[in-house]
Amino acid sequence: MLTKQRTCYNKLFQWTAKYAATEFYRYKYKEINMPTISMFFGIVVSLYFIDNRKHKRPHIHVKYQDSEAVISIPNGELLDGELPPAKMRLVLAWIEIHKDELMADWDLAASGQQPFKIDPLR
Repeated sequence: MLTKQRTCYNKLFQWTAKYAATEFYRYKYKEINMPTISMFFGIVVSLYFIDNRKHKRPHIHVKYQDSEAVISIPNGELLDGELPPAKMRLVLAWIEIHKDELMADWDLAASGQQPFKIDPLR
């Protein structure tokens, strides 16, 4: 009985350690490959490094609560996902204000360099 119990605890420990290592890797990988460039009103704006294969044009990744969206930088077109309309208007206003900085950050991220932080909407 004691041996069976130890075996169960060992398996549980191994699974827990493996799961923790996997989650840590995912967290670090996401932090390294998708830096946050701005946050305002609960909205988080990020850029992926070398992210020009899927959408093939400059874009940002935006998260708000459970919503996620991919938005084109030059024209504010929604490429993927969705955001609540009020938050989408805030993001579009922010893009319009910081378009030059966003394009400079896109060029940096597309070449694998760290993009700069951009001031939030106030």
